[in-house]
Amino acid sequence: MQASGIKNIIFDLGGVILDLSVDHTLQSFSDLSGLKKNEVEKIFHSTPEFLVYEKGGITDDEFRDVVRHVYKINASDAALDKSWNAMLRGMPLDKLALLDKLKTKYNVFLLSNTNNIHLDYINRIMMPSVSADRVLDDYFHRAYYSHLMFMRKPDAEIFERVLSDNGLDAAETLFLDDNASNVAGAESVGIQTVHVTSPNLMLEYFNER
Repeated sequence: MQASGIKNIIFDLGGVILDLSVDHTLQSFSDLSGLKKNEVEKIFHSTPEFLVYEKGGITDDEFRDVVRHVYKINASDAALDKSWNAMLRGMPLDKLALLDKLKTKYNVFLLSNTNNIHLDYINRIMMPSVSADRVLDDYFHRAYYSHLMFMRKPDAEIFERVLSDNGLDAAETLFLDDNASNVAGAESVGIQTVHVTSPNLMLEYFNER
């Protein structure tokens, strides 16, 4: 490992482990609404409820109603969920295998900004296709999800919670995330970091490719 004195590793999910493409969800919302994709994206970034949902501040049904309202569409729950989950592109087996290997040497954690619809889809649809008898949590000593914690990255409090819950020394902890703001949030509490800038960086960093 390139970082020194590491005993604990905290992974982000989307863009680090899970293949992620928000563009696919934007295109799907565009198809449902008839709006141009750039307009869909503008609404996406200017609607606070998308972040509120990640912090568990609204229910699944309330979130779906927000999507219907801001995009002026009349779609079923299933159609909305399909569009919302379109960004979740795949769970690479080699990355899951690496997590199992790292668990034998380090304390391995997941810290994800996510939501109930996504997590349900990951465990009910995606995970069975790659591992018949395991859910996502099984690949970590402990998994943390923003919507269950009522807080989200990059706020310092969410990193402090993971550290305090598990008695971790920030200086002995490494955090990998594809979002520069989240990396800065971890650094603000003294955690060592890796900014993931390519899909296979996780594998490359731990010399698995």
